Amino acid sequence: MTPRATLRLQFHRGFTFADARALVPYFARLGVSHLYASPIATARAGSTHGYDVVDATTVNPELGGEAELRALRTALDREGMGLVLDIVPNHMAADPANAWWADVLRRGRASRYARYFDIDWEADDKVLLPILGKPLDEVLAAGELVRDGDVFRYFTHRLPAAEGGVEDQHWRLAWWRSAGDRINWRRFFDINELVCLRMEEPETFEAVHALPLRLHAEGIVDGLRIDHVDGLTDPAAYCRALRRRLKPGAWLVVEKILLRGEQLPADWGCDGTTGYDFMDEVDALQHDPAGAAPLAAGWARLSGRPADFAVEEEQARHEVVARSFGAQLDACARAFAGGELAPPALRRVLAGLLAHFPVYRTYGVDGILSAADRAVLARAAEGAQRDALAVDRWAVDALVARFEEPGRARAVARFQQLSAPVAAKAVEDTAFYRYGRLLSRNDVGFDVETFALDAGAFHARMRRRAETLPRAMLTTATHDHKRGEDVRARLAVLSGMATEWVGLQERWVAVARALAPGGAPFDGDIAMLLQTIVGAWPFDLERGDAAGRQAFAERLVAWQEKALREAKLASDWAAVDEGYETAARTLIGALVAEDRSPALLDEIVALVRRIAPPGALNGLTQALLRLTVPGIPDLYQGTELWDLSLVDPDNRRPVDWRRRSAGLSDAPFAELLGRWRDGRAKQALVARLLDLRRRLPSLFESGDYRPVTVEGAAAGEILAFCRRHGGAWLLVVVPHLADRLPLDGEALTLIPGGWRDTAIVLEDAPAQASCVLGKRTVALAGPLVPLADICGDLPFAVLSVS
Repeated sequence: MTPRATLRLQFHRGFTFADARALVPYFARLGVSHLYASPIATARAGSTHGYDVVDATTVNPELGGEAELRALRTALDREGMGLVLDIVPNHMAADPANAWWADVLRRGRASRYARYFDIDWEADDKVLLPILGKPLDEVLAAGELVRDGDVFRYFTHRLPAAEGGVEDQHWRLAWWRSAGDRINWRRFFDINELVCLRMEEPETFEAVHALPLRLHAEGIVDGLRIDHVDGLTDPAAYCRALRRRLKPGAWLVVEKILLRGEQLPADWGCDGTTGYDFMDEVDALQHDPAGAAPLAAGWARLSGRPADFAVEEEQARHEVVARSFGAQLDACARAFAGGELAPPALRRVLAGLLAHFPVYRTYGVDGILSAADRAVLARAAEGAQRDALAVDRWAVDALVARFEEPGRARAVARFQQLSAPVAAKAVEDTAFYRYGRLLSRNDVGFDVETFALDAGAFHARMRRRAETLPRAMLTTATHDHKRGEDVRARLAVLSGMATEWVGLQERWVAVARALAPGGAPFDGDIAMLLQTIVGAWPFDLERGDAAGRQAFAERLVAWQEKALREAKLASDWAAVDEGYETAARTLIGALVAEDRSPALLDEIVALVRRIAPPGALNGLTQALLRLTVPGIPDLYQGTELWDLSLVDPDNRRPVDWRRRSAGLSDAPFAELLGRWRDGRAKQALVARLLDLRRRLPSLFESGDYRPVTVEGAAAGEILAFCRRHGGAWLLVVVPHLADRLPLDGEALTLIPGGWRDTAIVLEDAPAQASCVLGKRTVALAGPLVPLADICGDLPFAVLSVS
C-alpha cells in the first residue's frame, strides 16, 4: 500500500527491531502509516547506519535477525501500519567479512563474484588494497605483514590469501594516501572501505535484491527507498527492472539530488525522490531575498572567501578531482581516448568539464543522450572552454562529441559515475563547509545559488508536484542533514535582519578572537561557529546552566571538528592540524562552557531569545507544509519535537521516546502553543495533521493544488493554498517570512489586531469549514475573507471540509 506518512528509524545494535516493536503503539497514536527503516541487511559489526553491508542476503543479527523483523511486522499489522525499507544497491563493505569480496581477494578475476564489483581489471590485474599506514617497503621491513594459514595478517586486517607469498596474491597492498591516484575499483565517493557494485549485471542484481524482494513478496515490506541511485551505471534501467519485480502500486522512491531546475526523468518508473528537493524549497521559502546580498558581502569581507558560491564550488570541484579521483579520471580519459584525443589532453579537459558540471550526472546510454543531457553537457563545456589552456580548447568540443559516438558506452558510463561523486564531495562535503553566507541555505540537496523563493515560485513547484509526482517523499530532516530542521528555521530569521546580523557577527568575531590563542581559528571559522551557536542553542538551555552549556559545548566541538576537516582548509581528515583544532576547541570551551566572555555570551543569548519565536514559527510552518502539500510526508526519528541537531553523528543521537510518548496531548492547540518551547505544540500539530490525512486519504493522494491570493497589509508575508478532491476541501494559510509578523513571542500568537486588513480571496469555496487546530467552524462568506476570521490570533490555519 502507498504510505500515508512515514517515520524514519535508524536501526543499529543500540536500537533494534524489538525496541521499535515496543514503540509501535506510540507511532500509531502519532498517526504515521509506515515505518521507514534504515538498511537492515547484515552490515559490518557495530555499524551505526547499515550502509556498509557485508551480507546482502541476510537480515542483520545485531538488529534481531529475520525473526525479530517478522515480529515487528506483526506488531505493525495489528495497528494497520506497514514497513518501507532502505536498500543499498550501489555498494558494499570492502571487508573480508563480506564473503563475495573475500572470494575475489582470494581468487582474483577467476572468482564467480569478480563481475559483481566495479573493478577495472584492465588497469591492474590485481585488486589494489590501500590499507597500509605507511609505504609497503616500510611495512615489510618492519615485519608487520605476516602469513597466518590461509590469510595474511596486518594489524586488525585479515586478508584472504592464495598460495605463495605477498607478490603471488590477487591483491596489491598500498599506502592509504595513494588510494585516489592508484585504486582500480570504484569506491562509494572516496571511501576506501566501500566498494561499488555493478547492478547492470543480472546475477549481481538478483543476488543483492533477493532479500528485499522476498520480504516484499511475503508481505513484510511494502515499499523501497533506493540509496544513491546516481551511482549506478543506468539508473533508469535499474528502476524499471526493480519496478517490474514489485507488486502493483508498491511505493518506490530514490535518493536523488536535483539541482538547478533539474527534474526527475519521467521514464524511471519510480514515485519520486526522497525529498531533499522539497527540503530545499520550503527552506528557501522562509528566507528573505533582500538578505542575500548584504549577507554575502559581509561573509566575504569577514572571511576573505568568495561572496559567490559558484566560485567556491568550482574551486572545490577542481581540488576534489585532483585529490580523490585521479585514478577514475585516468580510467575515464583512457576510455575516451583515440585518434587525436590522447589521454593527457583528455585528462585536462575532463577535469574542466567536471569542475563546471551543473548537476550530479547525465543519463546517456549506448550513445543516446536526452535533450536535458545535451543541455547539461553544453553548459559544462562552456565553462571548461573558459578555463582551458588555449591549446586544449579544441579538445573540449571533441570530447563532448564523443559522448554520442558509437562504441563509447563504457566511456560515458565511467564519466557519469565519476561526475556524481565529484559533485557530492565538492559541493556537500567541501564547499558547504567553506561558504558561510548563511548556513541555513547549506544542506544536502540544496541549490545554494537560489537564496530565497517567493510565494509564487513555491506555488509553481507544488503544482508541478501535484501534476507529476504526487507520491514523492517530502522531508525536512534526515540522517544526512547538516543541521536540524529547526536550526535552519531559526537561522532563516537572520535573513530578515541581514544588515544588523552582519554587524553583530563582525563585532562578535573580533571579541571571540581574543579567547583563542595564537591567531587561530580564522575569522570565517569563528563566524560559522557563531551562526551554529545561535541556530542550535537549545530552547531549554538557560544562560546560567553551566552543566547544560558544557553539554552543548561538547556537541559544538564534535560538529566543528567535522566542519573543519570537511572544509579542507585549516585542517583535513587526511592531514589533521592538531594545533588549529585545539585552538578551535579552546574557543568553544572558553565562550560557551567556561563563560570567559560574559558580555559576549549575554549578547548571543539575547539574540537567540529574540529570534527563537519567529524561528519556532518557521519550524511549525515547514512541518505544516510538509504534511499538507502534494506528496508523502516523512518524519525523521524524534523530530516531532524540536530538532536542533547538527551534522552526524549528532543527528543520530538516541531519541527519548518515553518523553515523546508521554507528551502527546489532546489539549487545545492554543494552550500547547502558549508553552511552545517544550515542543509539544509541534508534536500536536504533526499528530493532528496526520489524523486529517487518515480521515481524508483521497484528498491528499489525488487532490489538486490551487494557489490562493492574499491581499492587505501582510500579503507579502503569507502563503495560502487550497486542495480539493471530490467533496473534500482543504485550506492552508501560513506565514513564510515569520519575522515580519507582529508576534507575541511568549505565546507564539499574533498581538491583538495583528492581522490588520489582511485577507484571502476564496473562489468556489464551501460556505463554512472546520478548523483542524481548534474546535470551531469558520464561515467563508467571500470572496474576500479576513485572516482574522480564519486564523483568529494563531499565526496560521488549516481548514477542512470532508
